[in-house]
Amino acid sequence: MNDNIKFIYLDVGGVVVLDFSKTNNWIEMTKALGVNEFNRKKFDNIFFEFEPKICVNKKTLGEFIDAVNNELKLNISKDYSMLDDFVNRFESNISINPILLRLSKNYKLGLLTNMYPGMFDKIRARKILPEVRWDIIIDSSVVGCMKPQDNIYELAEKKVNSNSKNILFIENTITHINAAKKRGWKTLLYDPANISSSNSALEKMLF
Repeated sequence: MNDNIKFIYLDVGGVVVLDFSKTNNWIEMTKALGVNEFNRKKFDNIFFEFEPKICVNKKTLGEFIDAVNNELKLNISKDYSMLDDFVNRFESNISINPILLRLSKNYKLGLLTNMYPGMFDKIRARKILPEVRWDIIIDSSVVGCMKPQDNIYELAEKKVNSNSKNILFIENTITHINAAKKRGWKTLLYDPANISSSNSALEKMLF
């Protein structure tokens, strides 16, 4: 046990759940929606414009679909749920589960995640989230701010009520890691394409 760490925050997508990070899932999903080599760049640019607003519940995936249907002349059905399509392509990171179970005996655990509205509940419903006790859950779409904005890390610190130097953050995005480091957090960059080495680094740090 690492006595310098009092609380561990983990990201959801790319850490405790395998999402689209370092996979072909995005390409496969968008191809199924009629996105091709001629309109892909525009489709992606519109999504990247919408996504930060979706993550803080100021825009919806439905509004994004309306936008690409109008601007790119796609014919995505009004019955289509992009949220369901996302979550149905996620997988459980089975190999991290036993590590988290061990950690939960000695540390308090929390989730610090950028989510679309309703996504976290759907992930839970699919039962791909590790079944451990989560002491704190900070969902960007609920709290109205997102990583790497400083205020979401400030909120996370207040929830823990501990010195920032005693917080460990396990995350797969370097910009989010760097924002945590600036506040004095300990960090571990988790690579979903190299799960075994990432898990080994986690165990070495904490056991």
